[in-house]
Amino acid sequence: MPTRIDGRCADQLRPYIFQNHIAPNALGSVLAKCGQTEVICAVSVEESVPRWMKEQQVPGGWITAEYSMLPYSTLDRKPRDITKGRLDGRSVEIQRLIGRSIRAVVDLTLLGQRTLYIDCDVLRADGGTRTTAITGAYVALELAMAKLLQTGKIKKNPLSAQLGAVSVGIFKGEALLDLNYHEDKDAEVDMNVVMTSKGEFVELQATGEESTYSEEDLLKMMTLAKKGMKEIFELQKNCLT
Repeated sequence: MPTRIDGRCADQLRPYIFQNHIAPNALGSVLAKCGQTEVICAVSVEESVPRWMKEQQVPGGWITAEYSMLPYSTLDRKPRDITKGRLDGRSVEIQRLIGRSIRAVVDLTLLGQRTLYIDCDVLRADGGTRTTAITGAYVALELAMAKLLQTGKIKKNPLSAQLGAVSVGIFKGEALLDLNYHEDKDAEVDMNVVMTSKGEFVELQATGEESTYSEEDLLKMMTLAKKGMKEIFELQKNCLT
């Protein structure tokens, strides 16, 4: 039975919408909407690799990510990182998470000597911005790979599996899937799960917020996460066909 503030059941995702080709100048782009959370994910290409790859003679290419929350994405204006002269610690953590998650499903040797930049900009934040960014980044990357294949810049698709992410948590003693901001800010346990369509895990981030959780709680959250990810992979497929 629906028990949540937005009328969802405990095991129900928020509505997901993907609007492809939102940024015409990007190699691939999507506006990923998860409930009230909205993130633009766009892929750009540079026909070179980082200097460390050249110096170490590492074959193939590289993929990296940048993440930012736009000033108007939250109820109270969020100052841009550039005004502080440094990246916010949370932004650094999330963009590293996005980058390493994406690289987990890409054969970088098939990219050629090029770097792909994935920019994830949060237009509206209502919980789950990092998971929505990862899920949208995969869609944008698949669109980018299709264009690279079409133009003959790569000969084989380097993607080995779909990639997505979802949040789960314990809120008022109940395990919930896909937490919105209201639930996330007061959750006893907050967990982000990054998975591939092969059922493999890329990253698990589980934190007790001034609380602890049991093995039973963990298993409940994992069951919800797997259910949510199965649905997200289908939504990704549908928007790419």
